[in-house]
Amino acid sequence: MTEKIIIFDTTLRDGEQSPGFSMNIDEKMQLATQLARLNVDVIEAGFPIASDGDFEAVRCVSKEITTCSIAGLCRIRKQDIDRAAEALRDAKHPRIHVFVGTSDIHLKHQLRKTQEEVLKEAVEAVRYAKQFTDDVEFSAMDGSRTSEDYLVRIFEEVIAAGATTINLADTVGYAIPQEFARLVENLRRRVGNMDRAVLSVHCHNDLGLAVANSLVSIQRGARQVECTVNGIGERAGNTSLEELVMILRTRSDFLPYRTDVRTEEIYRSSRLLSSITGMLVQANKAIVGKNAFAHESGIHQDGVLKERTTFEIMTPQSIGLSTSSLVLGKHSGRHAFSVRLKELGYNLAQEEINATFKRFKDLADKKKEIFDEDLEAIVQDELATVPQEYQLEFLQITCGTHSLPTATVGLRRQEEVIRDAAVGDGPVDAACKAVERITGVHGKLLEYTIRAVSGGKDAIGEVHVRVAVGDRVFVGRGASTDVVEGSVKAYLNAVNKAVQVGHPRG
Repeated sequence: MTEKIIIFDTTLRDGEQSPGFSMNIDEKMQLATQLARLNVDVIEAGFPIASDGDFEAVRCVSKEITTCSIAGLCRIRKQDIDRAAEALRDAKHPRIHVFVGTSDIHLKHQLRKTQEEVLKEAVEAVRYAKQFTDDVEFSAMDGSRTSEDYLVRIFEEVIAAGATTINLADTVGYAIPQEFARLVENLRRRVGNMDRAVLSVHCHNDLGLAVANSLVSIQRGARQVECTVNGIGERAGNTSLEELVMILRTRSDFLPYRTDVRTEEIYRSSRLLSSITGMLVQANKAIVGKNAFAHESGIHQDGVLKERTTFEIMTPQSIGLSTSSLVLGKHSGRHAFSVRLKELGYNLAQEEINATFKRFKDLADKKKEIFDEDLEAIVQDELATVPQEYQLEFLQITCGTHSLPTATVGLRRQEEVIRDAAVGDGPVDAACKAVERITGVHGKLLEYTIRAVSGGKDAIGEVHVRVAVGDRVFVGRGASTDVVEGSVKAYLNAVNKAVQVGHPRG
């Protein structure tokens, strides 16, 4: 009989700490809803005391998501725990997650406390958190570089104080699988009351070993793994959720463990995260990369055509990749359109269906073939996760090899359409300068990426930008068959985010 592995998703907390991955509350809610569809066991929604935004995000996720446990992260401080308890007040299944550095390096240089002082504070923190919920997790930060004897002591004490999950963190990705496996096995054997708690691991990928360390930990007795969608996280990231889950599913013959994750939601989760953060996964990324199920070699193509299992150890359908190609055309009606969106996992309100259907019809007049990827791009582009104070009304570009690129832009703000023009080094630069003149928000373009969401010269171009406005960085996304229009939409999306947080104009 297979044993269940608890999937603790920390995309909204540890994942969001990656440079450029910051999300607003609406985006966090959108992703949390998808994580619930994915059926993870625990969603770590944020670090409530870190900021008002984090507090509100945890509060909102706690109120709306009822099928998963919702966790809030805290240091071993009463004020942190109070803040987390308040944010989790409406959660159906709340978890308070307390942590502290336990290695000599952290004790000496970060905390400047002794082992005994931290041990006492950790026990008090767990006991205090227990007043608010029965589900309390304790994490030993930098546990992989901590004395084993000290880990045994602190784990035994916090379990006695009421911790129900004990997490060993390889915070800097330093561990090698063999030694990490030995440490996990020793803790299972030496911590006298470990049978009263779930042993968890949280691995980082600095040496590219996060998934490997998580797997060997499972084999040695860990029953919870902390991970993120697309493996995002600080520095090189965390254990990749999709890789871990699909390894356990694909190699169940060797690894007799299971998860409750709905693997058919993996690809959608990956795409949604990329869309929100503007950080696309590499083409050869395991499981969710663009080339994960692509075959270019003649030998591979021949084998797959004859029998897919010759070169595919899992199916595209198992992670939610559509097998249909052409799905709709310009003669398709609203009903067929809405049915296809539901099949793709989008449950839209009638008003949203109307807006996206109009975009679909406009696209169908430009493209002969409409693919699922096109529909997803339309939905994600139309259903902006930030209030659009400025909307693109029209765009006119003049450029050529012997002329100065000029852009005339019209932006709608409530009932008013504001027009302005600018010149630039190219059509995109000129259009973005016109947007700046209208909005008064001046940004610096840090990153600009564009990709075709499907094949053909008439493919939709999906544009992602990172824009610095003052000391903040905002991610923008736009999509269009016209790459200049898509670029302006992406830049305007970032500008609207800056406006939303009250960034001064001028």
